[in-house]
Amino acid sequence: MSRQTRAIRKTHNERFEKVRTAIAILATCLLSLSTGCGEASGRSPLQDEVKELRKQKSQLLNQAKLAEDRNTLLEDQIRVLSGLNSDVRLEHLNSLERVKIGRRTNIYDKDKDGKKEKLIVYVEPIDQQGDVVKTVGSVNVQLWDLNKQQNEALVGQWRIEVAELKKLWFATVVTSNYRLLFDISDKIDTIELPLTVKIVFTDYLSGRVFKEERVIKQR
Repeated sequence: MSRQTRAIRKTHNERFEKVRTAIAILATCLLSLSTGCGEASGRSPLQDEVKELRKQKSQLLNQAKLAEDRNTLLEDQIRVLSGLNSDVRLEHLNSLERVKIGRRTNIYDKDKDGKKEKLIVYVEPIDQQGDVVKTVGSVNVQLWDLNKQQNEALVGQWRIEVAELKKLWFATVVTSNYRLLFDISDKIDTIELPLTVKIVFTDYLSGRVFKEERVIKQR
């Protein structure tokens, strides 16, 4: 059994013991208060307290039942995972095979003022079955003008971290991809197509790094 599995089991058992201890304490309080209430005539503050404690006891019993059910499920999960070879589990993970830059990647005039100021890069992670999949990772994007001198060829570069990338998933009936949008309005005077988009995609599941580039031309 792995260290992580033992830690999970220990946490669940500790929670269960805390709930059971709380129930025992409440039961003792209820017994004590009920005895005191029997000696008084009419309704007293103690009766209200007994009622509230009984309510809390009921809630704790429900929590204990849920904790017991979770422990049962955890035990079942541990038995299943313990019976599987780690290599077998990894073998059946849906791993990333390659990353493609979508054909619609280009520079667009989004505000309809006659100037193209937005670079939109469509990134398509593709698995072993050839399907586009939403995977966990980060991506570096570069825009190059390879017709210029080497020290002037890099037009712009950006990095999208994993927390931001997962919000940029774009899916329609016909396509799915990451849709990355960059403002290049400050570079618009120096841009002349064709340009080259280069990406470096790091897959956090496998640790693999994928590189891809695409030439974008006038539409």
